[in-house]
Amino acid sequence: MTLNTSALPLTVSTIAQGLRETGVKPGMTLLVHASLKAANRWIAGGPSALILALEQTLGGDGTLVMPAHTPNLSEPSEWRYPPVPEEWWEIIRAEMPPFEPDLTPSGHMGVTAECFRKRNGTLRSRHPQLSFAAKGKHAAVITENHSIDYGLGEQSPLARLYELDGYVLLFGVGYDRCTSLHLSEYRAEYASKAYVKQGAPLLADGQRQWVTYDEINLDSDDFARLGEAFEKEVSSVQIGKIGDADIRLVRVRPLVDFGVRWIAKHR
Repeated sequence: MTLNTSALPLTVSTIAQGLRETGVKPGMTLLVHASLKAANRWIAGGPSALILALEQTLGGDGTLVMPAHTPNLSEPSEWRYPPVPEEWWEIIRAEMPPFEPDLTPSGHMGVTAECFRKRNGTLRSRHPQLSFAAKGKHAAVITENHSIDYGLGEQSPLARLYELDGYVLLFGVGYDRCTSLHLSEYRAEYASKAYVKQGAPLLADGQRQWVTYDEINLDSDDFARLGEAFEKEVSSVQIGKIGDADIRLVRVRPLVDFGVRWIAKHR
């Protein structure tokens, strides 16, 4: 991808200005999904500039949250993108290093999320596959007591974000990347809802163990359509632009509540 060098580079101050113009305010609890590539600009500082701009805009009473998921720490027989040979399954279950919050890198979450995970003062929840990182006023509340069963459900950081009347910021990404809609999946009743067994390597009393747990069959394939319907019917989305990246600021509660109704109707 060739960056647009005909425009001025983005900096901490210009990103912060764009965030404020979109509606990000001090004291917010904010879950961020970001693609820096979408900005199509040279960014002075890269992902660290976005993180600093977010922290500056949220202020000392704000809380910044990002996903720190680790999809490879999961049941290998369920892997599809790509699948692995069946003769590998037991090797993976026996040898995959256990989840450790400070050591295990996030996967497929983007460079900004992984940079934030390593930020001094950031806390990380302890789910082996679906963890979140948080820093700020409500970081401990959001990351503690993350249940291994149903990891994006009622005992997850997403439910705490809902209770705190938090927001989601989509920076250059669409609703297909909006993990808050998985909470809608848990709360909705629909005919195709399926329950599965997952597995992951954990440390228990200092010993590595492969632990199985309960989960629903999570599916984000229709989240883009859900988000489009939400914007047409609810119209509570604040939209801005930073570089070429479209920015959406959405309150979690109305989004999740709408998602419950939409999923129940359309699945």
